[in-house]
Amino acid sequence: MPGHPDTPERLVAIEGELQARDWLGWERRGAAAAGEEELELVHSAEHVRGIAELCASGGGAIDADTYVGEASFGAAVHAVGCVCEMTRALVGGQASVAFSGVRPSGHHAEPERAMGFCLFDNVAIGAELAIRELGLERVLVLDWDVHHGNGTAEAFRYRSDVLFASIHQGGLYPGTGPLGDSGSGAGEGYTINLPVPAGSEEELWLSLLEHVILPAAGAFEPQLVLISAGFDGHLRDPLASCRLASESFARMACHVRDFAAERRIPLGGVLEGGYEPAALAESLALTLAALGGEGEAVSAAPEPLLTSRAAAHVGHYWPL
Repeated sequence: MPGHPDTPERLVAIEGELQARDWLGWERRGAAAAGEEELELVHSAEHVRGIAELCASGGGAIDADTYVGEASFGAAVHAVGCVCEMTRALVGGQASVAFSGVRPSGHHAEPERAMGFCLFDNVAIGAELAIRELGLERVLVLDWDVHHGNGTAEAFRYRSDVLFASIHQGGLYPGTGPLGDSGSGAGEGYTINLPVPAGSEEELWLSLLEHVILPAAGAFEPQLVLISAGFDGHLRDPLASCRLASESFARMACHVRDFAAERRIPLGGVLEGGYEPAALAESLALTLAALGGEGEAVSAAPEPLLTSRAAAHVGHYWPL
């Protein structure tokens, strides 16, 4: 749709940036489209059929933000297929670190609802595949997109085998993810929501990651780490108001890389948002370099107010 922020230029910019860097030495792999059995790991058959039929009829608006065309279903199932192939490679020992640079994004798609530019929840399907078909018992999903990953949170709300942790701008679309929402029922404590105010900079994001999320994740003892890697917290992004630099994402990636490497567990990233193409491309390139081993994790001092408040809440469930 003309004027929509989620444009093909996002991936064009990424490919250009990575090609200029000789793809950072990473091996590139294609993947087949996901089948119904993979889509239905998270989504209902009715949801999958509804998206397929809408696209086949020529497309249209799902909500005020989410539009599909005739080719959208094919793009979405290929995105899911890429994440599934990445997950199989990671769990099967073919790679220790991998990244799926896919479009459309997925983390807003709930089991029964497409929204927020998202049709199917790519990262949730990857996590569920790892548990239900590949034999893992615990998966960490870290979401650093500036918008709360409501779809992933809802997919695992009542579960204790997936720890979902999100840093996101509070009060922003979709309006979910308050600190006090820690999951429900058997899943209470297995959702960590860390909203930050508009204008938040790298120091706060790193502080929350280092002093709240990663200690809780260490106690959870995941067997796989998946990052919902959105780059719309960038200071140049038009859809949010945080002030991360391109290097900020690399610094977060260094911490997560070291967390996974120390535990000898595989680490995968899945592209989510980021709507200023040049900033997105640079941020992703620096993140991939960090995930591949470049740079060192620099410790951040605990931010005295918001990190302390978050730690007090999450500390009810996990030793920090």
